[in-house]
Amino acid sequence: METASRLVIQPAAPDGDLAPLRQQVREFLARTIPDRPAPLRARSWSGYDPDFSRALGEQGWIGMTWPKSFGGGERSMLERYVVLEELLAAGAPVGGHWVAERQSGPLLMRYADPEVAREIVPRICRGELRFCIGMSEPDSGSDLASIRTRADRVDGGWVINGTKLWTSNAQRSQYMIALVRTDRNAGDKHQGLSQFLVDMKSDGLQVRPIRNLAGDEGFNEVVFDNVFVPANRLIGKEGEGWAQVTAELTFERSGPERYLSSYALLAQMVEHADADDSRHAVELGHLIAELATLRQMSRGIAAMLHRGENPQLAAANVKDLGALFEQRIPEVAHQLFDHALQPGDGPFVATHCYLTQAVPSFSLRGGTREILRGIIARGLGIR
Repeated sequence: METASRLVIQPAAPDGDLAPLRQQVREFLARTIPDRPAPLRARSWSGYDPDFSRALGEQGWIGMTWPKSFGGGERSMLERYVVLEELLAAGAPVGGHWVAERQSGPLLMRYADPEVAREIVPRICRGELRFCIGMSEPDSGSDLASIRTRADRVDGGWVINGTKLWTSNAQRSQYMIALVRTDRNAGDKHQGLSQFLVDMKSDGLQVRPIRNLAGDEGFNEVVFDNVFVPANRLIGKEGEGWAQVTAELTFERSGPERYLSSYALLAQMVEHADADDSRHAVELGHLIAELATLRQMSRGIAAMLHRGENPQLAAANVKDLGALFEQRIPEVAHQLFDHALQPGDGPFVATHCYLTQAVPSFSLRGGTREILRGIIARGLGIR
């Protein structure tokens, strides 16, 4: 019973005094990205606009919960949640600062050399820096612990060799947080892993964009050929990489992007619905009820994080359920509105086409369904 309680999410308190902040964000978005087309809104968390990221930084909405000594605002997790929710619901282009703000900054503040953190983190808060995450590799699939990219100790630091694959926005980033193997003799494959802060302009580092069928280059192959990394760019202690990665993924697996990545299409489905068609009412009602449930779960996890708890199992559950929900939206759209989704140039068609292609990847980012359910099973003591 005690083990099962680790999946329980206590509801967060209602917005209350957060309503003025929500309105402030909406007014900011109305000024900065008015009339943003639905197909672009559907690409929110991958949308790239450095000017928008800097404008957001000027508002104090990047690094909101971080200490003021690092350039942050020392605000609550729920305040940050409100801002993220409004940004994603509006389809704002948050990709320029997304990784840096969500994962890299907290990691550096907690584990990195203090001088390095003081140099880098305030620039993240200002929306000036872009980060990518070097985890996935060729032939390793979703098993991050099987990575082969290695770092060997040398005078003054480390030399990294290997290849990272599917690295989002590497061609636009100034820094990478790279998970590499520093001990090839460790008995457990989860051991012997460490993370490094890598300057993307380092000698021997090559970024090769991967162009998809639509002509986009969101993913990259990154090759390390004797790339030197100074000793103070090791994040935390040698061998702590796996523990750091699992901690990083808790918020990634439970944030509002887990139920809002297909929101632009759902909103258009409501606009196109026929009030006299009971099937429309039933199917859309189910989706909206599920959206409301996931939102409550996600907000609850934000409140738990604010209290200093580590809701790893609950976050994995939200990520799994959220991916299933978002992948179902284009399918339901096709079932209900096939007549309106014939080939054409309208925004409804374009949004549906994009998300139909994109949603399969939603069950990969932040951990595949199999990995998430394995985490939950181990946490419940049934595996």
